[in-house]
Amino acid sequence: MYQTLTFLHSIFRWLVLLSLVFSVFRACKGYFTRREFSKTDDSVRHWTATIAHLQLVLGMILYSQSPLVKYFWKNFSRAEASFDLLFFGLIHIGLMLTAIALITIGSSTAKRKESGKEKFRVMLMYYGIALIIIFLAVPWPFSPLANRPYVR
Repeated sequence: MYQTLTFLHSIFRWLVLLSLVFSVFRACKGYFTRREFSKTDDSVRHWTATIAHLQLVLGMILYSQSPLVKYFWKNFSRAEASFDLLFFGLIHIGLMLTAIALITIGSSTAKRKESGKEKFRVMLMYYGIALIIIFLAVPWPFSPLANRPYVR
């Protein structure tokens, strides 16, 4: 089960990243060209948040099953010296929860704004910050924080 969860979480990150990049692109384009917020824009906003929430569920299940995380919490005083364990035990989940909170707040705030410009501005701001946090928190193969392959 752990390997399946790891694989799904690894694959799903690409959906999250693609949807966030696409949302930020549409928000930026819509904000600077002052166009109206369309049904397509609203669907992009909604599906980006939905995909992020699905990834959160996968991540939380994976977090509860991870032998790395279990070791981290059982041997906290020794494990906190290992940056790899610290990254997956606290840093990764903390940053990802922050990013998901920003996506959720941005989505719900944009939904309630009146003008298209305000909706695009809120999406651009919240989704953009969340995208930066996610890029920092993903264990890329080239990351100095913790590295994993592109697909597991």
